[in-house]
Amino acid sequence: MDTTPLHTRLQAEGKLTLHLRVIPKSPKTAWSETLSDGSIKLRVAAAPERGKANAEILRFLSGEFSVPRHHIEILAGATAHIKLVRLTR
Repeated sequence: MDTTPLHTRLQAEGKLTLHLRVIPKSPKTAWSETLSDGSIKLRVAAAPERGKANAEILRFLSGEFSVPRHHIEILAGATAHIKLVRLTR
């Protein structure tokens, strides 16, 4: 999946909101596809227990967008497969 438009939007606007559909317990953490509703499927190599999957999402997004972890916030869906996440510069 090409994330260049997302990087560009983050650079231009200073913030980015992502609608994620998380698939836990995957072989590796990686983007999967953009769904018809505009959300992005993200495969996560962590179990959805005791915050492990959320921690992996923060680690992955931090690396992908070169943003410190404390600039990434899960706005909605902390305990669900569908999450709303905001990144700020």
